[in-house]
Amino acid sequence: MVMGSLVHSWILVIFFLVFSCIREATSAGYAPAGFRPSAWSNAHATFYGDDSGNGMGGACGYGNVFSTGYGANTAALSTVLFKNGYGCGQCFQLQCTTSKWCTKGAFITITATNLCPPNWSQDSNNGGWCNPPRTHFDMSRAAFTKIAQMQAGIVPVSFRRVPCIRTGGLRFNFQGNGYWLLVYVMNVGGGGDVSSMWVKGTKTGWISMSHNWGVAYQAFATLGGQALLSKSLPTLTMKLLSHTTLPLLTGKLE
Repeated sequence: MVMGSLVHSWILVIFFLVFSCIREATSAGYAPAGFRPSAWSNAHATFYGDDSGNGMGGACGYGNVFSTGYGANTAALSTVLFKNGYGCGQCFQLQCTTSKWCTKGAFITITATNLCPPNWSQDSNNGGWCNPPRTHFDMSRAAFTKIAQMQAGIVPVSFRRVPCIRTGGLRFNFQGNGYWLLVYVMNVGGGGDVSSMWVKGTKTGWISMSHNWGVAYQAFATLGGQALLSKSLPTLTMKLLSHTTLPLLTGKLE
């Protein structure tokens, strides 16, 4: 998918996403081997939005979470978990605990797609739920009601980070011009996030892309009219053992 004003030369873009023991994407879903669930920790959860889950793309840059494949099981993270956008795309398993409003035995896996910003006008224990250093999930209403009743408003939860299972392969959105390239990386399996990206044109060496915000990475370079090769690393890669090549993507940049 190519976004923005598109007027100049066509480019071919090949993206390499480097994983630890990457597995080929299949219709049944994929998650790179090597990623393991974390230990359980404690936090709290609230909800926002309506029952549809629309509009939950938020600060990460996913846009419409349904058209980008994330659905209604999403959440906004407090600053501690959001990590300036590096937490975007990560998956967490949650269970409501120690509240009369909990749905007994229910678990849910959500994807981080938004930021729950601090509210310093409210006490951290009375409305300022996402104030640092609190660990908090502000879930879509559709996701929250799978583990607790809405009447609760806020519930204690146990959570752990888990592998993301994705279908349909990796997805990218592009913006930019001949001197600036902005790439949104989506539908990442395994860790779900991306920590670093590089791009290489036919007339350049490898150029490190800086983290713009959320799932967006950018390069300030003269790349118009060149075939581009790009690679990226998931945050929790321990050992790089293999890579996968995405299909050719064709588009225009200014």
